[in-house]
Amino acid sequence: MTNLERIRKELSPARRRKVKARAVQLIAEEMTLQELRRARRLTQVRMAKELGIGQDGVSKLEKRADLMISTLRKTVEAMGGRLSLVAEFPDRQPVVLSGIGDAEPDAEPRGRKNGIHLRLPSRGRDSKMAR
Repeated sequence: MTNLERIRKELSPARRRKVKARAVQLIAEEMTLQELRRARRLTQVRMAKELGIGQDGVSKLEKRADLMISTLRKTVEAMGGRLSLVAEFPDRQPVVLSGIGDAEPDAEPRGRKNGIHLRLPSRGRDSKMAR
């Protein structure tokens, strides 16, 4: 028996439930767009309607690793959430970035070449960039 198994066995049932709940919470902190949509109990068809695109467009969006921040913001808002971007540095507290990817009704649309992009993490890679 390993030390971890022994320690688990010694925990009370209430403590084991608390540890399991925290593990679920930590796992939930990182999700792909598809996992997030499913966790919110939304279908691709419903998301497509909210975003004004076809269901196939939602499928393609969920598979992309590189999105414009404004697209990600609209997608998160269609799920009922709010996107916030945080820059993390080793020598200071995290900084919440503002004005990036916000809807600007008076601004001229910019092409993808000049837009701001965010590379989304894929499972198994470092995910600090999207937090």
